[in-house]
Amino acid sequence: MAVAFALTIAAGVGIILTAVYVMWELGHFTTPSVAENRFDERREIFAYTAGLFIGIVLVVPFLFYLTYFSYGTLYPTLVYLVVVVILAETAQWAVQRTHYWGHGPSFPFYALGLRAGFAGLLITGLVAQYLQGSVTIESAAVVGLESLAILWLFVTSALLSLPADPAAGRTGGGPVSGGLILAVGLFLVGFNVFAGPLVGAVAAVIALVGALYLYARLRHLLERIRPMPPGPGAGTKIPSRYARQG
Repeated sequence: MAVAFALTIAAGVGIILTAVYVMWELGHFTTPSVAENRFDERREIFAYTAGLFIGIVLVVPFLFYLTYFSYGTLYPTLVYLVVVVILAETAQWAVQRTHYWGHGPSFPFYALGLRAGFAGLLITGLVAQYLQGSVTIESAAVVGLESLAILWLFVTSALLSLPADPAAGRTGGGPVSGGLILAVGLFLVGFNVFAGPLVGAVAAVIALVGALYLYARLRHLLERIRPMPPGPGAGTKIPSRYARQG
């Protein structure tokens, strides 16, 4: 019962946090916030859902990564960290090559939804692991910082991993760039289990601030995406389920 309760709470934290990001941030690019939608909302929902399912595969090596990091064994720690990064980059690469999500200029939005789903499952694993131990205010605050860092690391690396496209304003980037930032950020996130709450909090803040800074620098890529062409479900004036109200 205790394990089931911990998983329920952890899943709620992971899904709510990432779903709020998807609804709030991407709501800036759908009606009525803008005159025309920049992406297909149904595809966005499916991308986020696919990210949650794929995240089940990512969370296993992620938990092994945290476990070995807590033991201070560097080699397996780095191996599992690299596995998480490679799986995330491979999944985005594969999704971009599908006709359903990869066709057209709106893929960056679907990449964000996909990676938010990944983050949701990793946050679930992180919180579930934390709830199995001693719960304190200090450690809860650190886990909260780590959860935010994981979310922003994944969505930032989603934009960094987009291939160069001068027409869309992307002159660099790719899986190597995105994977490198994700790896460094997740390594910082792991310091809590290795060095304790104080060092873990500092490392998580560095990862979070760095990810937010890069995201702010890359957000213009979303603003440059053209409205969807007229057609069924595209560019309509129907109020968006993602749009901010008020």
